[in-house]
Amino acid sequence: MIIRKYQENDCEELAKLFYDTVHNVNCKDYTKEQLDVWATGEVNIQQWNTSFLTHESFVAVEGNKIVGFGDIDKTGYLDRLYVHKDAQGKGIATALCEKLENAVAATEIVTHTSITAKPFFEKRGYVMLKEQQVFRKGIALTNYIMEKKK
Repeated sequence: MIIRKYQENDCEELAKLFYDTVHNVNCKDYTKEQLDVWATGEVNIQQWNTSFLTHESFVAVEGNKIVGFGDIDKTGYLDRLYVHKDAQGKGIATALCEKLENAVAATEIVTHTSITAKPFFEKRGYVMLKEQQVFRKGIALTNYIMEKKK
């Protein structure tokens, strides 16, 4: 596996990976209705591309296939971290997270994590600041605001 900087032509593949991961990995912690409003399958590619380009964004590649991605902004907000459903448990999220955390000068890293990802972040030294309900199309999704001091 290699980790490289995001490239504009990655965006559509990342959108598909995001959808597949949410619907196949997060399904143990969220209902189908929640998954459907979280990952609708209709990502605004132009908006995603712009955000990836303005953040520190990395992709993990095995062979010719992207198996994970993540991005963080300059303030230390870790926005997205997703690993392909067939590549879970191989250290990909750990490698991406290391790269992201070290890519910014911020002294605190903050993320809004799913129920599914919470144990991963806890093992990395993140602490929960708050549990919250995020509403998408009137459907509540539980997530956690977590922080790690560098």
